[in-house]
Amino acid sequence: MADAHEPTIKMSNANLNRLRAAVLGANDGIVSVSSIILGVAGATNNRGAIFTAGMAGLVAGALSMAVGEYVSVGSQRDTEDAYIAVEKKRLRTNPEAEFEALAAAYEAKGMTAKTAHLVATELTASDPIKAHIDAELNLDEDDLNSPTQAALASLVAFTAGGIIPLLAVLSVAEHTNRVFVTFGAVLIALTITGYLSATVAKSSRRRAIIRVVIGGALAMTLTYLIGRAFGTAIS
Repeated sequence: MADAHEPTIKMSNANLNRLRAAVLGANDGIVSVSSIILGVAGATNNRGAIFTAGMAGLVAGALSMAVGEYVSVGSQRDTEDAYIAVEKKRLRTNPEAEFEALAAAYEAKGMTAKTAHLVATELTASDPIKAHIDAELNLDEDDLNSPTQAALASLVAFTAGGIIPLLAVLSVAEHTNRVFVTFGAVLIALTITGYLSATVAKSSRRRAIIRVVIGGALAMTLTYLIGRAFGTAIS
C-alpha cells in the first residue's frame, strides 16, 4: 500500500516546493515595494511621486527576481543535465560496474547485499537510467526544474505581493492616513503570507507570522524614518 502512494507523495512535495517559492516571492514583493513607498512618503507628501517610486520598485524588483531565478535555476539545471549525461555514458560503456554501483547505493541505504542486488536487478530490467539517476543522483529526469517557469513564477509572485502597497497608496488621499493604511495593509498581507508559508512547510504558523510581520514592520519603519530624515535635510 505504501508503494502505491509513493509517486503521489513525491509529486506533492514538488508542488509544495513551488508553492513555497511563490509565497516567499510574494513576501519579498510586499516588503520591498512597501519599504520603498514609505521611504519616499517619509520625504514627500506628493502622492504621484510616492506611487511612481513604488511602481518603479515593483517593476525593477519583479524583473530582478525573474532574472536572478532564471540564472540560478538555469545553472542548477545545467549541472543536473551534465550529471545525467555522465551517468548515461557510464551505463553505455560499463553497465556491469554501474550495476554494482546501483546495488551499493541501496546497500548504503540499509539493505542487505542480497536484497540490494535483487532490487538493482529488477530496476535495471525496468528502466536502468531512471534507476541510477534516482538512487545515485537523487534526481528525476522527468521532474527537473525549468528556468523559464521559475523565472515567470518569481515575476508573478513578486508582482502580486508588490501591488498590495501600491493599491493602498492609491486608495487614500490624505498623507498621514495614506501611511497608516499602507502600513496596515502590508501587515495584513504579511500575516497571510506567513500563515501560508508555515502551512506549506508544516511548521508553527504563529512563529512564522510573528517573524514576517516584525521583519516587515521594521523594514517599513526604518525606511520611513530614513526617508523623513533625508527629505528634511535635503529640502
